[in-house]
Amino acid sequence: MPGMRIGVDLGGTKIEAVALGSRGEMLTRQRVPTPSENYAGTVAAVAGLVRAVEDELATRGSVGVGIPGAESPATGLIKNANSTWLIGRPLREDLSKALDRPVRLANDADCFALSEATDGAAAGTGTVFGVILGTGVGGGLVVDGRLVAGPNAIAGEWGHNPLPSAAQHPGGAAEDAIERPGPHCYCGRQGCIETFLSGPGLTLDFRTHTGRTVTAAEVAMLADGGDPDADACLVRYEERLARALATIVNVLDPHVIVLGGGMSNVRRLYQNVPRLWGRFVFSDTVVTRLVPPRHGDSSGVRGAAWLWPPSPP
Repeated sequence: MPGMRIGVDLGGTKIEAVALGSRGEMLTRQRVPTPSENYAGTVAAVAGLVRAVEDELATRGSVGVGIPGAESPATGLIKNANSTWLIGRPLREDLSKALDRPVRLANDADCFALSEATDGAAAGTGTVFGVILGTGVGGGLVVDGRLVAGPNAIAGEWGHNPLPSAAQHPGGAAEDAIERPGPHCYCGRQGCIETFLSGPGLTLDFRTHTGRTVTAAEVAMLADGGDPDADACLVRYEERLARALATIVNVLDPHVIVLGGGMSNVRRLYQNVPRLWGRFVFSDTVVTRLVPPRHGDSSGVRGAAWLWPPSPP
């Protein structure tokens, strides 16, 4: 099958693979559990999944893999991975040997951004910033259809910047006092954007203000049902998201920002955040669009497939 691309999403609990045809059509998808804490087992599972896809379709394809981390340009080893058993390992080299072909790797948020910029919600636009608001907070940048990785392989890692201060704006001083120094982040810092805007960050904020422990999805459902505490929690979340994304607009001036991850399902964000971010953007108008993903949870694995051009190696 000419032009077939295989994309693999290497997650902490599952590994998913899809095969795309030359026009981006989905040919098949398969998944297996991730061998947690087992590097050799993870390499074998990815290779086995790719072979299973190829056996089903009776053809060979290119392979791109989205990972929860990045490959160091200096060493070729994995860094910044929350699947910690990958850290310090030559994953691309080992997968290439196991599959007897070149393999391309990218951060899973980069894959999400590439998918939505290629044939998703931001297709046909110039500069696209893809945002992951899930268990963690990440991002990816695509310019004119090309993924931007950067010389340090950290382009788009906005989640580990400090949450921009609220005190610079009228009425923000009291909120700023609450946010400083901010929750501890796994990266070793405090007050990272991720600690506020991830799903667990929303849960923590709700518990801090109410003493009640519910999931981020339940906060959204409670707010839809008229719960005043949940609504106030989402109001805080929207204002923080507006501040954080305004810095992206100020630096990159993207045409489109696409939200992914579990929080992307909260529909009110798409109306309320653009209404708020104008206070923080250095412009008299903001025409950047904030949109939900077209491919939903499939965007990451589709983007991994799009790491290769149409013809397989």
